[in-house]
Amino acid sequence: MKIKFTILLLLGTLLGFAQKQFDVYFDFNKDFPNQNSILALNEWIANHKDIEITQLLGFCDSIDTKDYNKHLAERRIANVKILLEKSGLPFSQTLQQVAYGKDFKQSIIQAENRRVTIFYTEIPPKITESELSQKVKNAKAGETIALPNLYFFNNSARVVPKSEIVLYDLLCILQENPKLKIEIQGHICCQTVVDVNDVSTARARAVFNYLLRNGIDRKRMKFKGFGVSRPIHKIPERNETEADENRRVEILILEN
Repeated sequence: MKIKFTILLLLGTLLGFAQKQFDVYFDFNKDFPNQNSILALNEWIANHKDIEITQLLGFCDSIDTKDYNKHLAERRIANVKILLEKSGLPFSQTLQQVAYGKDFKQSIIQAENRRVTIFYTEIPPKITESELSQKVKNAKAGETIALPNLYFFNNSARVVPKSEIVLYDLLCILQENPKLKIEIQGHICCQTVVDVNDVSTARARAVFNYLLRNGIDRKRMKFKGFGVSRPIHKIPERNETEADENRRVEILILEN
């Protein structure tokens, strides 16, 4: 008994750093979870889609014989496994199912002993390379790449919240490519003569300052505003789509 308990403690200690756990509880002498635990289990499943089940450990209270409680713990594990299978949660190929019955250090609260403990690991999300990252990786010095979906408030250098992810993407690209050097180029739309408030430069500077604040060496970056001197579409634009494409920020690859 002491040996098994020591192994259980050691196993729990080792797994605690990599795994998390969730407990499902049972009423006295029952092998199916009680109603409160069913509700809690359903809520837990709904909030844990990106996980893998690695262990199911079954326990009982101290009442009845050692063999009876071990078989009861096995049935509890089996029923919890069925519920998890129905939910679609994946199991590890090395799933461990261990029925301890009452052969473990008991809590003085008997209800806490009647349980199945689910051990699980979180599956990290798949990291896919962004389209911008792919373009930068394949670009040569002298090529210009537009920053997609980078939008600003009207006549302002403030980035709209939904575009902040674009800046973060560019930051990651520069962090992952320490040899990369760029010139940040701002452009505007709609004005037929000049950039009256020099908004194009302000927007390019805003991108520069964001990267600088987040640790990118200023020696790797330049910024410049081009106003309306380099439109993609003829000004005045025919529609809002053309205006959006003219009011843009691009990066010129200096070194890669």
